This record gives sequence, structure tokens and C-alpha cells, in this order.
Amino acid sequence: MIKKVGVVGAGTMGSGIAALVASAGIPVVLLDIPGQEDRNELAKRGLERALKAKPAAFMDPDLARYVEIGNTEDHLEKLKDCDWVVEAIIEKPEPKRALYERLESLLKPTAIVSSNTSGIPMQVLLEGRSEAFRRRFLGTHFFNPPRYLHLLELIPTPETDPEVLKEIRRFGERILGKGTVLAKDRPGFIANRLGVYGMVQAVRLMEKHGLTIDEVDALTGPLLGRPNSATFRTADLTGLDVLKLVTEELAQATGEDFTLPEWVLRLVAEGRLGEKAGAGFYKRVDGEIYTLDYRTLEYVPRAKVDLPELKALWDLPLAERLPKVLELPGKYGAFLSELFARTAHYTLEKAPEIAYDLVAVDQALEWGFGWEEGPFKNMDALGHGRLEALFAEHGLSKPELLGKAQGAFYRNGTYLGFDGGYHPLPKREGVISLKALKSEGKTLLEGKEAALLDLGDGVALLEFRTKMNAIGEGVIRMLQKSLEYVEEKGYLGLVIGNEDPRAFSAGANLALILSLAQEGDWDELSLAVRQFQKASMSLRYSPFPVVVAPFGLTLGGGAEFTLHADAVQAHAELYMGLVEAGVGLLPAGGGTKEMLLRFTGELAPYEEADPFEGVKRAFNLIALAKTSTSALEAKKLGFLRDRDRISMNRDFLIADAKRRVLELAPDYRPPLPPKIRVLGSEALGNLRYAVWAFREAGEITDHDMRIGLEIAYVLSGGEGAPREVSEWDLLDLEREAFLKLLGTRKTQERIAYTLKTGKPLRN
Repeated sequence: MIKKVGVVGAGTMGSGIAALVASAGIPVVLLDIPGQEDRNELAKRGLERALKAKPAAFMDPDLARYVEIGNTEDHLEKLKDCDWVVEAIIEKPEPKRALYERLESLLKPTAIVSSNTSGIPMQVLLEGRSEAFRRRFLGTHFFNPPRYLHLLELIPTPETDPEVLKEIRRFGERILGKGTVLAKDRPGFIANRLGVYGMVQAVRLMEKHGLTIDEVDALTGPLLGRPNSATFRTADLTGLDVLKLVTEELAQATGEDFTLPEWVLRLVAEGRLGEKAGAGFYKRVDGEIYTLDYRTLEYVPRAKVDLPELKALWDLPLAERLPKVLELPGKYGAFLSELFARTAHYTLEKAPEIAYDLVAVDQALEWGFGWEEGPFKNMDALGHGRLEALFAEHGLSKPELLGKAQGAFYRNGTYLGFDGGYHPLPKREGVISLKALKSEGKTLLEGKEAALLDLGDGVALLEFRTKMNAIGEGVIRMLQKSLEYVEEKGYLGLVIGNEDPRAFSAGANLALILSLAQEGDWDELSLAVRQFQKASMSLRYSPFPVVVAPFGLTLGGGAEFTLHADAVQAHAELYMGLVEAGVGLLPAGGGTKEMLLRFTGELAPYEEADPFEGVKRAFNLIALAKTSTSALEAKKLGFLRDRDRISMNRDFLIADAKRRVLELAPDYRPPLPPKIRVLGSEALGNLRYAVWAFREAGEITDHDMRIGLEIAYVLSGGEGAPREVSEWDLLDLEREAFLKLLGTRKTQERIAYTLKTGKPLRN
């Protein structure tokens, strides 16, 4: 079992790996070569880089205390008790081999050693090593930044002990949260070999078809089911120097043509390396993003791609969108058609050489490059007949692997093996796929906005299905039906979760709220808010356990549902917040009440504690619309409790939440409604003064002040003497304040602006 990790090499990758391991609560030794004045200077600098990184490398900066730094001359002995040592030094075989020689005589016999090389063959690195060392060695290729990119390529050699591979795979998946893929020991492994080839082709075809950088990024991002950073923005984030190095290494190792155009090499020579240098394919000028004109190497204002045919495709699922994308008129269709043909052909030709199966190829591109669907799934969506015609159109031969396929690479729960036979899709232990459950007929209830699924073992799951999983009337109605169904049918409990890539729930349906407000339908709005509050409270007081499995964006109403669960099983990447103040409102689905209940409840056992500190903490959290940057920070902020748990790997989240229901179910009893101590006028006076002081200092607007005063009123329990109130007393105050703010012109302006731009308005 891996209890301590060593990382040698404190560059961008090494320090990022160390930060990820420390974020998982595992002690790390981070070493680099000695500095001149300070012997530990390079390791120290690497740790500081990780602490300052944006996006953050640590899930909680306090966990940097798990990292012990040193240098490879004075402190190699610090690795003696490490169970796994990751080498992430310069990409040259000689220094790596020299390091392994020193490690071999130092490490304990059970220690695993791996290299984070992005392409040097393992056999080259192992020259001169003993049989015992070889058995405990493999490649572990993380992707940058290690915290955020899901892929970890494992490259075993023929001599790697299967138990070593099994342990690294377990640790990578469960402790570090990675999606692990086995790759063959070939240059570039899987993801870089195919991904970099695709990037090079996109650059070349841009020139051939007369497109601009803006046009290529508009065409090769979400339109194709790929990240917003698309092609050139991705290169800027990675670094043009890194792209140049990787393409040169791949060309040398494979004998294939990965040559970048001369103008790209000129950018590298001039130091225009992308984001880290302030300029690359893009550049920020006076707060605006400018794009490189590759013909002149000057930067020009960004040009939006506006094509009616594109607008018609956006709402289609990827499988339906992809064939239509390749038929776009003019140069756009010609570019995309040739790009798809060349990258698909290369994938078909190289897959048997670089991977053990085509499932691994799809996973590598999905997890390492953020594709919605991998290349083989894309080819199935296009259709093999159309694919053959596309190859013929561009003068490409029919690959042998395509000839083996019988119309599809995936069919009926099987995939095409490189041997020509179809094999059952590999089952990942501990992973529950909602998509698979639906295909197996496990849907219990279904509506347009939500559905209830059977997870097995007496546990059901409520899945939201709206855009960004916004909560509206349909979701709340299905929640009520689901709670009734679970009770009537004798299920043990309920999980609330989904498989959306970005958002557990971005909150209430703001567009509907704004529409009703503008129409002056206040009775309907008051009823809707009360129904939302009832929904939150029903999660708390149902006669069976309810476990919420939040991840990604968990905002507003999504956070309020989470706060009212019996238990939370959160993904480590949790961006949770009560953000209503940002649109001129306050949490009215029980969020304001719940934070007051939690924070004052924490102080209750301590007679000497000032109860106002709990009120103040809740006020700051809500008025400042604080949002966590990880599940660990969500615990610090108070959104998660000590008893709530964290899954490092999103793939296991639903199964972990189900397991939590099964733990709670045998002797479950719903909690008794609490009495809440409110401070009345005493707290209200203090909070009013604080809000007024902020306004006098010019730090908030008049409308910010109005919002703050309404939040203060609810958290104080209104005017009057300190007293005990019920949850519903506070919920009534929440609802009243929410409707007051919604009735103001400035709040309606804020909501409209946010709906249009996705950004907050300070008016």
C-alpha cells in the first residue's frame, strides 16, 4: 500500500504531481537538483509555483504542509521510506538512468519507481538496471495540470510485476482521482501521439483552406465535442515551446512528419510562448483578447465566427451534430471534412501499435484532451460508409482495422478487438454508469426535466436533466414524486446526482423567475419559492436517508438541496456557493436558514462563545457570495460537514453515494426539527452598522447595501428580543426578503445581465 510518495523534479509537472498527492492527504518528498545560494532553491521554487498556480494546484493550500522539500545531492535519503517515487526530471535518458542507479541502492525492496516521461521508451530508461528494479518500474504519464486533467497513462514493460501495476492503478484511481489507461511503450503513448497529430493537422489545414486562428478555434472546440480551448488556445495554455519540443521528439522517435509551420517556430524563437509569456497565438491588449494573424505575425481584434448553419447545429447531441458539421458549406466544411478524415485515418492506423484496445484510445482522448466522445465513438456516429467515402475523397487508403469492423466499433455492449472479434466492454469495479442503467431499462419515473433511476440494492437515484441542471417546477415536481415512490415501494434510500460534465446544478431557473417578476405574478412567485423551500425540507425529513452527490458547479438552489441532505458524497472538484447576492437576491430555498442553523449550532456547546460570531459568519458567506474552489474548501467554508465525504474520482461518485445510503439505511431515523436561537435587534444593529460602514467607504453600491440589509434581517430573525424560532419562521423571512428584492428594478437588471453575459452586474 502506498502511504508516502517521492517526486524527483520540481518543475511544472513535478510540483503539480506533488500538489495533487498532498491534496489527497498523502505525505510527499519533493526534490530537485541543488541550487547555488540556497541548496533547496529549486524545490522551494517548485512548491511556491504550485501554491501560486492558477488554476490552483492544491485543493487546499494548507495541505502544502504535507510536502517536504530538499535536493538530490543532500537529501536523496529522504526517499528511503517512500512507497512510490515518481521521476519527473529533464526529458533526456542519461540523467534519468543516472538517477535510477542511485535510487536502486537506496530504496526499500517494495518501493515502486516510475517515470513521468512524455515519450522516452521505458526500455531505453531501464538500461543497466537489475531484474528486481525492472519488476517494480513502469511509466506513469500525468497530464498538465495534474489536478484537473483526468488521464493517467500507465506504461508497463514486459517485466513490470502485475501486482505493481495493480497497486499503481488502484492508487491512481481511488486516491488521486485519475482515469487510468494502459498504453504500449511507444513514442507519445496514446493521447499525445494522437492529440498532437491532430493539432499539427489543424494548423496545416488552416493554411491550406484559408482560415484564421479564430475560425479554427470556433470550429474545433465544443462544435466537435471538444473543450472551449479548442486548438490554438490549448497550445497557448500548454506552451508553444512545449508543443515544439513534443513534435520534434515524436518526429525523431517515429520517423513521421510532425513538422510545425515556419511561422510557429518563429513565435517560439521570439519568446511568444503562449499564456506564460503573455503572448502566443493570442495576446491580451488593454483587457481585450487579440488574435495572431499568422501571415503578418501581428495581433488583431478577435473576429466572431457567425454562420447561420452553425447556430442550427448547437442544440443537437454530438452524435447527430457531427455528420452535419462535416457538411457545412464552403471552406468550413472543407476544413472540417479533411481534418476529420486525416485524424480518423491516423487513429485507425496507429491504434493497434500504441494501445491494447480501442476503448483505451477513446478514454485517453476523453480524459487527457477533454473530448466529449473519443475518436472511435465519433467514427461510429459518422457511420462507416460515410467514413470510407471520406477517406476515398481525400486519397486515403482503407485502414485494416476499419475492414475488420462490421459497421460499428461498438455494438450491444461490446467493442471491436484488434483481433477482429467483438469483446464485452470492460467493467470498472466500483463505477455506476447512469447511461448504462437507462439502456438497461432501469428508469422508474421520467419527466422532461428529471428522472428516477434504480441503482440496485434498494437504492434509487434522482437525475436532473435541464440545461446546467437548473431547478425549476419540473425538477421539484419530480423530486416530490420520487420521494413518494421511494417510500411507497420500500426502497432503502435516495441518491441525488447526475453525469453532467460541468454542473451538479447551477441553481434555480433564473429566466423563469425574471419572467414572472416582470409580469408581476407575485402570487405565483411566492408559491414557487414556498414549493422550493418545501422541497429542500423534504430532503431533511423524509423517512429514509437522502444522499446528495454534488460536483463541479453546485450553486444557489443546487447548494441548498445539498445542504439539506442527510449526508453528502462530494467530488473533490466542488465549486459550491450560495451566490444569490450576485444577482441581487438572497438564498430562499433554505440556504440562509441553514447556514445560520449550522454556524450558531457549532457554538452552542460553548457557554463562553459569542453567538453573534455564528451570525456574522453566515452573513459574510452569503453577502459575499463565497464559492469553494474544491470540496476541501467547501468543508472549511461550512458547506460540507465533518461527516460528509469526498470522492477524489468523479467516476466513483455515484457508487460511493449509493454505498453511503446503504450504510445509513438500517437504523435510519429522520432528525427532529430544531429550535434556532436568533438574536433579533442586537444582531441586526451590528450587521446594519457593518453594511453602512462598507457603503460609506465606497466598497459597495446602494443596491448592495439593500441586499445586505435584507440578509441581515433574516439572519437576525427580524427585530425584537433574542428568542427561539422554528425553521419555518426563518423560511418565511427568507421568502419575504427574496420577493422584496426581486421586486426592485436593480435586481431585475442584475438577473437579466447575468442571463445574457454569464457575469455579475454591480449597479
